Amino acid sequence: MISKLKYTGSRLYLRTIWSLEGLRATWRNEHSFRTWVWANLASACLAFALDLSTSERALILALGVLVLAAELVNTAIEDAVDYISTDHHPLAKRAKDAGSAAVFVTSLAAGVAWAVVLLG
Repeated sequence: MISKLKYTGSRLYLRTIWSLEGLRATWRNEHSFRTWVWANLASACLAFALDLSTSERALILALGVLVLAAELVNTAIEDAVDYISTDHHPLAKRAKDAGSAAVFVTSLAAGVAWAVVLLG
């Protein structure tokens, strides 16, 4: 039992380290990720400054985090495609465009949430 806990703890530790490395690398190399981080900080400040319910605030914050997650996935897709080949190919374009669309759709959801919260 103890060895299972040690193994699980060590795997959790390593996954945390790898995740932080991914965040750090994306922050350093992706302007759009940094832009979304700043947009989310502004959104979070506004969510706490306004008289919102706990549920509304949670929705706004959670959707902001999902935009960041989508941007991380988009970055992973772009890096993987570029690693495989820098040649222009219709499938590579489709993969990159789909990753970008994922960011767009999640940011649209965050915008819709803000609109409903403020207008509803």
